[in-house]
Amino acid sequence: MANFSDLWVLITPPIVGGIIGYFTNDLAIKMLFRPYRPLQVYGRRVPFTPGLIPRNQDRLAKRISDTIMGSLLTPEELQNLARRLLETERMQAAINWFLRLALDQVKSDTEQKTAKILSGILHDFIGESLPRILRVLARRDDFLAPQINQIFDQVLLEFQLSDKQSEQLSEWILEVVLPPEVLRQALIDFLTDRNISIIDEGFREQSSGTYWVVANLLGLRNSLTRLRTFCLDEKEETNRRLAELIKSLGLGIRLQEWLQNITLQNLPVSTVKQLRKTLRDAVKVYIQEQGIDVMQGLSQSIDWDHLSTLILKRLQTSPVMNTSLELVSQELALLLERYLEQDLEKIMTQVIPILNIEQVIIDRVNGTSPENLEAAINGIVKSELQAIVNLGGILGIIVGLLQTLLLILR
Repeated sequence: MANFSDLWVLITPPIVGGIIGYFTNDLAIKMLFRPYRPLQVYGRRVPFTPGLIPRNQDRLAKRISDTIMGSLLTPEELQNLARRLLETERMQAAINWFLRLALDQVKSDTEQKTAKILSGILHDFIGESLPRILRVLARRDDFLAPQINQIFDQVLLEFQLSDKQSEQLSEWILEVVLPPEVLRQALIDFLTDRNISIIDEGFREQSSGTYWVVANLLGLRNSLTRLRTFCLDEKEETNRRLAELIKSLGLGIRLQEWLQNITLQNLPVSTVKQLRKTLRDAVKVYIQEQGIDVMQGLSQSIDWDHLSTLILKRLQTSPVMNTSLELVSQELALLLERYLEQDLEKIMTQVIPILNIEQVIIDRVNGTSPENLEAAINGIVKSELQAIVNLGGILGIIVGLLQTLLLILR
């Protein structure tokens, strides 16, 4: 019995020391977080409540913020992070995604909002802005000079009717512009008494030889007067004979050949230059005087809503639109890259105060409940904290063994 008592005295210090060391360390670690809230006894706060971290959570949040912003998220590191995020490939992919998203939004626009916006833009530009711009530009001496010269040289100067065009034009002239009825009325209007007298006297004075005898003996007065009377009295007969005369003389073929040979290239160079200048001046004066009224009248007559809808539908189904998105996104990405290379430091200097990362970190830490804060810290250093608890138990056992050794030596 004595030997058991002596043995119990020797083994008790290591056991008790290990238990005390283990649980005191565990208690100390627990007291870092718990209790989560202050405890009150008779209206007075119990010491060491709440735990160390909940009690100093504001200072902890400030220290965490200072540590992160001072050593981790420095302005230089933020700039490097921005450069990595804003690489050309990433920006191109983001811009391409945004453009395709915008195109899909236009396709799914059931209320035609985009069409209405485009309609307003086209109406304002064509009806208001463009006429004013043209009026201001028309005051310049070189207004549309290259364009009109190019049109004149490439279109008007080289323009020549084809066989089919000259044939149709000659038929139109003879059937619509100068039909027999019009020719008959022109003869009547021309053969006035005064004109007949002038023709007769001129023929008498300027004829010679056999023609002088005919002119002075017979004259033209009676023949022309009878022709006028015939045209007045016999309308249908006159028209028929004029039609036969036109056909027998081959005026249609002659007129067709004449129209086909019309070209500005046959004119002298000085005449062509003058025509070009006259055309340019006429266009300038027309735009200055009537351009705005014509453009505004044209804009009022166009259904801009329908036109904008057609334009958008065409853009939606256009293969060029789909294939050009990649190129457009690439060009925009390169443009942004060139801009950011110059002003990234300045931009980040302005962005950091706006983001206010320090306050975000502080608010985030302060907004985290002590329970979640403990769970987060334990999730990071759980094994290390457990090692501290275990170390306390080991140190307690060692101290107990030393006490046992002292008892044995005594």
